[in-house]
Amino acid sequence: MDLSTLRHSTAHVMAQAAKALWPDVKLGMGPAIEDGFYYDFDREEPFAPEDLEKIEAKMRDIIKKNYPFEREETAKKDAVKLFKSMHEKYKVELIEAIPADSVSIYKDGDFIDLCRGPHIHSTGEIKAFKLLSIAGAYWHGIETNPMLQRIYGTAFQTQKELETYIKTLEEAKKRDHRILGKQLEYFSMSDEMGSGLVLYHPKGARLRTIIEEYIRNEHLRRGYELVIGPHILKSDVWVRSGHYDYYKENMYTFRIDNQEYAIKPMNCPNHIMVYKSKTRSYKDLPLKFFELGTVYRNEKSGVLHGLLRVRGFTQDDAHIFCLREQAEDEIVKVIDFVIDTLNAFGFDDFSIELSTRPAKSIGADEDWAMAELALINSLNRKTLAYEINEGEGAFYGPKIDIKLKDALKREWQCATIQCDFALPERFDLKYAGQDGKEYRPIMLHRVILGSLERFMGALIEHFAGAMPLWLAPAQCRIIPISEKVNEYAGNIWQTLFAAGIRVEADNRNERLEKKIRDAEVEKIPYMIIIGSKEESIGMVSVRSKAEGDIGRMKPAEFIERIREEVEKKIR
Repeated sequence: MDLSTLRHSTAHVMAQAAKALWPDVKLGMGPAIEDGFYYDFDREEPFAPEDLEKIEAKMRDIIKKNYPFEREETAKKDAVKLFKSMHEKYKVELIEAIPADSVSIYKDGDFIDLCRGPHIHSTGEIKAFKLLSIAGAYWHGIETNPMLQRIYGTAFQTQKELETYIKTLEEAKKRDHRILGKQLEYFSMSDEMGSGLVLYHPKGARLRTIIEEYIRNEHLRRGYELVIGPHILKSDVWVRSGHYDYYKENMYTFRIDNQEYAIKPMNCPNHIMVYKSKTRSYKDLPLKFFELGTVYRNEKSGVLHGLLRVRGFTQDDAHIFCLREQAEDEIVKVIDFVIDTLNAFGFDDFSIELSTRPAKSIGADEDWAMAELALINSLNRKTLAYEINEGEGAFYGPKIDIKLKDALKREWQCATIQCDFALPERFDLKYAGQDGKEYRPIMLHRVILGSLERFMGALIEHFAGAMPLWLAPAQCRIIPISEKVNEYAGNIWQTLFAAGIRVEADNRNERLEKKIRDAEVEKIPYMIIIGSKEESIGMVSVRSKAEGDIGRMKPAEFIERIREEVEKKIR
């Protein structure tokens, strides 16, 4: 039995149960999704958690009766009449938008729903399901439409699979970066500032800086050149690039001296202008321009989610300008860069998707074919498995998406590699060939980590907030047992700080047990406990979050231990 079909049918049974319990509820849509299903309801009273229990109980009754799912083709006008008589205005709207003369409906028991199908044979085939949560959702995702209530659920073929999934969800809740981000004082977001905008607190800013320094140094080591561009550009630039036509709804625009400007949603034009600033030769290529570029996109409020979907974010963005014959080798190098970086941050598993030309696109057919072939050949050279997403490429070129998998095997969008012939043409980019003639370079758009905000969210959830030592905002906390040793503790702090260790001191007038507990809650990798004995012998007592009490050692020994662990990037 196909899992998607099972979940789709379970969504119908959920709608059937809700209608049986609350006949006045209006039905929206109820599809299967990646991890389950949902159904949208229009109801005056908000659903409460206890309502989910009532719906589940009613669903079990329907499942027990083993109603067959019966498909029926009906004329469009008859379907409109039917659902109008049922006072299902959302179904009527859906039917009227269907271009065909007939539509399909499904019946099970006395329940009727508009649906393309397919469905399982009967309700009795549903063996394991669970309703999970309630959320708000605008009809068709449009903010000016009515707000409906969306009930999420999931279904599996066996109870064991369901129980495993529920345990994973419970673990995911413990790892939720929004909760841990607040608990660990990494970041905050508030409606007072504006939705989807991140405010980094000192520890979060330190973590982000560590990530930035690593990725910046890796780019420089691999031959990239650092550039920095403005945050606003004339809209004329975005018209020329095509973003104004294909992406304007996601852009913030404003006027200065009767000239329209846009806050950049991408970094591409800035790097293009750097390329155009002087005459280029084939001997100069490939040119690799890199920027930690902050961009802003007008995301709908309904899709904003912690650090994972925001309106302002920073990308480790680079553009490679190269010869046609260099493109494949450069793509292979980027793939290597991505895999090396993911491994360094503790991600050993990932998936790859190749997205091809979308319906709305720019550029010649032969260029698209060549670009797709370059991406395919690069993946094949690395013997990497991938899936093809037909029609999901960028409007200017096909792309490779690499999604990391975290400790719970959830996928997170990370690296992207795009092969572009169109923008070099639009911006009239040139280089002088070996024969003295002018040619167009190929432009590779790529990010390694992608959005730093999203990557930080993935890191927090992957490690459940307990960052490995090399990433930890505070690697060590010094805890003096009493005020009598504060001076010695201060000297140790100076020694560790001078050695490049990110160290804090807890000089609060609190019990030792509380200080230790607080450090554990804040997931500090190492604690140094200092009392009169440690001061008298010039040593420190070390406690590791991973190993517990390690014992006394000289400060120099502790420094060496930290350096070795950081160098090896032990997770």
